[in-house]
Amino acid sequence: YEERPRLVHRLDRDTSGVLVVALDADTHRALSMQFERRETRKTYVALAAGHPPKDAGEIDLPIRKDLVNTPLQIVDFAHGRPSVTGWEVRERLESPTRTRFGLMPVTGRSHQLRVHLLAIGHPILGDDLYAPPEVKAMSPRLCLHAERLGFTHPATGASMDFSAPADF
Repeated sequence: YEERPRLVHRLDRDTSGVLVVALDADTHRALSMQFERRETRKTYVALAAGHPPKDAGEIDLPIRKDLVNTPLQIVDFAHGRPSVTGWEVRERLESPTRTRFGLMPVTGRSHQLRVHLLAIGHPILGDDLYAPPEVKAMSPRLCLHAERLGFTHPATGASMDFSAPADF
């Protein structure tokens, strides 16, 4: 019996970047538990419309599925699941006005980063699900990238960090 590689976590549709794949069931289980217990270290980069008034902050808005418009997610204070994203400005760009954000999700909800940035007024360039047409048209692709992922190696206990630079 030969085991197949197993994806430990996933990225939202059209998001590029670092993924973790386990080569056996025990490793998959151990790594999946680290994600579930929020013991991993994740950093994303996004290019979004506009400039925020501050240089850093935290978005704490509950998210749930939009039952009318699947696969969309919406902010819902009554029925949403807790969702938290830390953010920082990496670069403010002009012509057109946009910001390169560093994003540090605490939780891992579907479309969390896209919904959170939209909710604070900064839709991600190229986002065909959430961005208004003029922001979607600013890029031929979704400008959201899983830049860095860190975890503890299940067998050795060593701290592992992997990164891939964004191409936007």
